[in-house]
Amino acid sequence: MDAFKNQDGKPILMKMVKGIQDNKAYLGEVDGLIGDGDHGMNMNKGFTVFETRFADKDFSFTEGLDELGMILLNEIGGSMGPIYGTILMDMAEAGEDLEEITVGDLAKMLEAGLEGLYGIVDARVGDKTLVDTLAPSVETLKAAAEAGKSLEEALPEMKAAAEAGRDSTKDMVAKYGRSSRLGERSRGVLDAGATSCCIILTSMADGILGLC
Repeated sequence: MDAFKNQDGKPILMKMVKGIQDNKAYLGEVDGLIGDGDHGMNMNKGFTVFETRFADKDFSFTEGLDELGMILLNEIGGSMGPIYGTILMDMAEAGEDLEEITVGDLAKMLEAGLEGLYGIVDARVGDKTLVDTLAPSVETLKAAAEAGKSLEEALPEMKAAAEAGRDSTKDMVAKYGRSSRLGERSRGVLDAGATSCCIILTSMADGILGLC
C-alpha cells in the first residue's frame, strides 16, 4: 500500500497508547538505572488520559497526534512531556491538510517533529537521548520514500532503525538530563527516552501496517 487515509488514524493512536501502557514498568526500570525512575509512570499517565478522553470519539491520525501532544505537553510531569508534546504536535501540523499519508508524507511529518525537538533541546545524535532513536528513523523513512517503497516495505525498515538507535545509546555517556551527572557511570544502560521513542515509533508503524 502506498498510503493510508488520515481519517483512519484512530487505531494507530490506540496502538501507540497500548505500547506505552504495556511497557510502563519496563520504562520505569530503564529510567531507574540512571534517572529518577518516573518515566514509565509519567508516559503511561499521559497516554492513558488520552485514551480515556478519546476512546469513544472519532478523530484522524493528525488530530490524534495533536490531542495527545497537548496532553503530554500540559498534563504530565518531568522533562519528557514538553519534548514529546512538541514532537507530536509538530508532526500533526505538518500533516494536518493531508487526506492520504504516503511514506514521504510520514517522513516529512516525523522530520518536522525532529526539527521541533531541535528547537527546544541541544541534544543531537550521539548524546544518549531519544534523538538517537528518532533521527535515524527519519532518515530511513526519507530514503525509503526516495526509493519509492511501499508502507509495507518502509515501515519495517523504520522500526529496525528505531531499535538500532535505541540500542546504540547503551554504549554512550549521557550529556543531558539527570543521568548526565553520572558521567561514565551512565554507560552500559539504555536511555529511557530513546527506549520510549522506539516503543512509540514501532507501535505507530504496527498501527499503520494494520490498515494495509
